[in-house]
Amino acid sequence: MNRVILAFAAAALSAVVVSPVRAAEQNVTFKSGTESGSGLLVTPEGKGPFPAVIVIQEWWGLDDWVKDQARALAKEGYEALAVDLYHGKVTNKQEEAHQLMMGLPPDRAIRDLKGAYSYLASRAEVKKDRIGAIGWCMGGKYTLELATQEPNLKAAVAYYGAPPTEPAAIARIKAPILGNYGAEDKGPAPEQVKAFEEALKKAGKPVDVKIYAGAGHAFANPNNPWKGYREDAARDAWARTTAFFAKHLKA
Repeated sequence: MNRVILAFAAAALSAVVVSPVRAAEQNVTFKSGTESGSGLLVTPEGKGPFPAVIVIQEWWGLDDWVKDQARALAKEGYEALAVDLYHGKVTNKQEEAHQLMMGLPPDRAIRDLKGAYSYLASRAEVKKDRIGAIGWCMGGKYTLELATQEPNLKAAVAYYGAPPTEPAAIARIKAPILGNYGAEDKGPAPEQVKAFEEALKKAGKPVDVKIYAGAGHAFANPNNPWKGYREDAARDAWARTTAFFAKHLKA
């Protein structure tokens, strides 16, 4: 009987030793200038060090869909930090989302994002020279803005985010840029996107922009209140995103 018990105990111990480390989630705070920022940190399965991605919300706030994007990136092998730019406020109402976005001080948003970068770089399980960023809508705009201000960012993916226009800001961009935009979008319009792409190319910056025919704003989010979700475009944009991050963050 004792032998049977010992055998079961040994098998259980063996299972604990060989089983992979599971993806973990935790709410974290980090230094943001003289203040603090926060977000959801998702660590992938397995042993690090991992490349990492800063995940930047839409105008709704740090909602479940944005958290799911962080989880999806963790499944791809990235430590993902979804930053809470609204400091706890979330909505599904357009008027309130607009008010929250307009009330967000741009300098505080960038300070939080730079703080998120420093926080990821300080973590033992993160590859400090392999940190990227991704954002949608308002978050796409801040992804590109972060690229103009964080010279060590290694990759930036913007979904329908308004691009910078100042030549000096574009000149500061070091990270390769991937853009996913809709041909039917009005903000930013395809003309703005093409002008940004041309400016990057003229400045010798690596850029890959795709404008999806028949797609409007927020085409990648199935919760799009304008019924603008486009499954084929969303799937293709995600494939482009994961391939882009693999090339620039995993190589």
